[in-house]
Amino acid sequence: MSVTEDQPAIGTPRSKPPRRLGLSGKLLLLTIPLVMIAGMMIYVPAIANFRMNRLNDRLAAANTAALVLDAAPSGMVPDSLARQILTSIGARAVAIKMGQQRRLLASADLPQAIDHDVDMREMTAWSAIVDSFETMLESGNQTIRVVGPAPGGAQFIEVVIDEKPLRQAMYRFSRNLLAVSMGIGALTAGLVYLALHFLFVRPMRRLTASLVAFHENPESSARIIVPSQRGDEIGVAERELSDMQRDLVSMLHQKSRLAALGLAVSKINHDLRNLLASSQLLSDQLASVPDPRVQRFAPKLMRSLERAIAFCQSTLSYGRAQEAAPDRRMMLIEPVVAEVRESAGLAADASITWIAAIERGLTVDADPDQLFRVLLNLVRNAAQALENRPRSDAATQIRITGRREGAVAIVEVSDTGPGVPQKARDHLFEAFQTSGRPGGSGLGLAIAAELVRAHGGDIHLVEGTLGATFRIVIPDRPVELLSVRNERARA
Repeated sequence: MSVTEDQPAIGTPRSKPPRRLGLSGKLLLLTIPLVMIAGMMIYVPAIANFRMNRLNDRLAAANTAALVLDAAPSGMVPDSLARQILTSIGARAVAIKMGQQRRLLASADLPQAIDHDVDMREMTAWSAIVDSFETMLESGNQTIRVVGPAPGGAQFIEVVIDEKPLRQAMYRFSRNLLAVSMGIGALTAGLVYLALHFLFVRPMRRLTASLVAFHENPESSARIIVPSQRGDEIGVAERELSDMQRDLVSMLHQKSRLAALGLAVSKINHDLRNLLASSQLLSDQLASVPDPRVQRFAPKLMRSLERAIAFCQSTLSYGRAQEAAPDRRMMLIEPVVAEVRESAGLAADASITWIAAIERGLTVDADPDQLFRVLLNLVRNAAQALENRPRSDAATQIRITGRREGAVAIVEVSDTGPGVPQKARDHLFEAFQTSGRPGGSGLGLAIAAELVRAHGGDIHLVEGTLGATFRIVIPDRPVELLSVRNERARA
């Protein structure tokens, strides 16, 4: 076999691709950012909720302080006590609004201006998140006025606090949450990585190792992967890969057998063709003998020799899986059937009954020699099946029927033998698959199927019949209407 530059020779070592990050590394790199994203999605609402809880705590403490301050006689509270109360709740001032009156209950070191106002009564989730990050990104010690619902009949309560202690508390919460999240994330990433590694990565490594080993020696059945008992997609992939490797091994063995057959045929083709040519010269001399019996059989002998020489010429082309295109013409099928009977040796065989039930004047649009080869292969298979059949009282016969259905010719070859085994039906028309007798090549049905398909027809085994029945369907070639009209006009 010659190898072109564009097609590498089989068995030549391929250059290995550069070593890159494996599937396990990619899985780990993918798991880490996913865990970080999940942690960020947890952190954002958590820090916003922490800020809201701290502010609500300040409002709750301010409500308690407001009850104490409001309960003082005539609302008079010593400055020292007011400062202690404000220090305990972490506020600079506490005010309450009742009706149209806004009352300052206690204050200490009030700033000249308030930097931020936070109304807890109208706080939304999005505004809580935005305000939380604004608080953490600011610097200095701004003041915040927090407004919330008040107990009793008051409309609302206000508390002024410093932003710096709140920011520091949020930083501490963020550090603690980050440490906990990193620990949980690392544990989760490790567990996810190990689970995916054992569930997916290891089976995929096994599949790739089997593919690499099978590529090194595709004809070795020892390199076929043994599928596991998994019922998921990986188990299906293992079973399909095992079946594919078995089919490839079987196909390669068949190709090797075909190659050996082609090599053997190429060695004997030249000598066999010379011997047949010599026999043809002798048959030409016999044709000149005036004996009536010789004159009767000499043309058949010459035609058989011519067909044998043509077979020798086409043997090598069949070894290349190429058959000559059929030379189709409208022909009578009855003479071909009679010649098939004589060539198969059934004309003088009284043990096998020959029945030919063909429509009178049936014509087939086919190549005479190729149709002869198709019928001869089928008849010889039927005769050999009847020879191997145990002796019994049942009739042994071969029957050929032919009919036309519109533009389609149908020919059936049947016998009363044991039939086709069930295990052979799946590969009935494949080479080297159906021969079950000593010395058989397993090519007869494969050749017949190839020739029939070259005519655009079909051949198949008819189910539910006694013995084996093969049906051949050959359609007529389509005829152009313009050419038919021209022929009629010339006529």
